[in-house]
Amino acid sequence: MSDDRWALGACVDRLLAFRKARDWEQFHRPKELAAALAIEAGELQEQFLWKPEETAQEVREDAARLGQIRDEVADVAIYALLLAHDLNIDLAGAIAKKIASNERRYPANSNRGVARKAGNRAEDSDPQP
Repeated sequence: MSDDRWALGACVDRLLAFRKARDWEQFHRPKELAAALAIEAGELQEQFLWKPEETAQEVREDAARLGQIRDEVADVAIYALLLAHDLNIDLAGAIAKKIASNERRYPANSNRGVARKAGNRAEDSDPQP
């Protein structure tokens, strides 16, 4: 994919410089970054709380709301990127590995149109002794 919207290297460099200029590395222990990530994910989820089911297109049509959602997505991404950086996680490699695992866990031929987690379907459960 050559879409520049997905090129995050410069963003990470800027984020790390921002943090360093404020001497915030001392506060960004893994536990705090993970907590911040969860809190920001909750704030993102709050953007959809008590709203009727809506498509992505419907959300995109509300520019003000989309701006709020964009800010929350950015906060989630920032903490995920910082945590991955600080733990020396190859994020692209981790994502590729997780996709491969999910491809094995959810084969397309038996999971097309199925919105249940593996293990929650009758055919995934072990028979009782």
